[in-house]
Amino acid sequence: MSNNNIPQPTDASIILTYRCPMRCVMCNIWKNPTDKKEELKASDLRSLPKLKFINLTGGEPFIREDLPEIVEECYRHTDRIVISTSGWFEDRVVALAKRFPNIGIRISIEGLSQKNDELRGHAGGFDKGLRTLLTLKHMGLKDIGFGCTVSNNNSADMLSLYQLSLSLGMEFATAAFHNSYYFHKEDNVITNKDEVCGNFEQLIKWQLKEKHPKSWFRAWFNMGLINYIEGGRRMLPCEAGSANFFIDPWGEVYPCNGMEDKFWKESMGNIHEHDFMTIWQSEKAQDVRAKVARCPKNCWMVGTASPVMHKYIKHPLRWAIRNKLRSMRGLEPCLDKKWCDVGQDPRQGDLRTEF
Repeated sequence: MSNNNIPQPTDASIILTYRCPMRCVMCNIWKNPTDKKEELKASDLRSLPKLKFINLTGGEPFIREDLPEIVEECYRHTDRIVISTSGWFEDRVVALAKRFPNIGIRISIEGLSQKNDELRGHAGGFDKGLRTLLTLKHMGLKDIGFGCTVSNNNSADMLSLYQLSLSLGMEFATAAFHNSYYFHKEDNVITNKDEVCGNFEQLIKWQLKEKHPKSWFRAWFNMGLINYIEGGRRMLPCEAGSANFFIDPWGEVYPCNGMEDKFWKESMGNIHEHDFMTIWQSEKAQDVRAKVARCPKNCWMVGTASPVMHKYIKHPLRWAIRNKLRSMRGLEPCLDKKWCDVGQDPRQGDLRTEF
């Protein structure tokens, strides 16, 4: 394939560390910490191209004492940065927000106080997270909100968190727990599917009542989470490694964070060895994209769903408009979890495929 046909990346997720003070039951990153001497530095990111969006994540990004330098470097490559954090290091979050008032902050909260602290394995985590968000709101930050990962026993609390975020005028991002090399998990399976999917359906109804179109698209994304939990084929293809990429703490460039060794896991290259665009345009990267095109998994995570929602916007847009009109007439949303044929490889998402 010629360089003219290689897609330009728009979204990046940079995993700054696998160190974390939380002890989450749905994620074993904390059992597999990185050595801080080996973690990538701000200078390693100099060859990144211009991007629309960078997510800084971990582990816990604020465990990095050099996070301000990393953010400063990332702002040379994008206008929008969102940091995913537990909010545990309140003072560091507030200090960074004072220095970079346009920064986005998503605090991971898995339920109300008792449920959150039970799932995240740290007493006082909910209080710290909420207090940090309230402080940021008082400071005037606009791009702030909750991130909730739904597992077997917190979907009811998800609805309470949504109502709380709505009353505070904050963003509300959702996920369902997954298995992957990134989470170091193989046993994340939602067993009470009816209850969880029912709560997501309630969330969709509420989001369609909101005035902002962004919430209607989130409702479509959440329909995709129901589809994922039910074991359906993802509604839009995965194009990880084309529009988006992940960089791990050692500098490996991966297409996504959903890969599992039992299926496949392959890096495009390492930013310590080559500049980013050399990696992106390499034959190795093309091989990885070909594997993504027939990847047997059916992940539905915002990092890989959001770019294709933008690219194939007519599909979520048509659904959002139709169901917003239904909502205005007092009708139930039409949860037609359709697989959208946009010319993708038919082998993608087929767990029976010989990979």
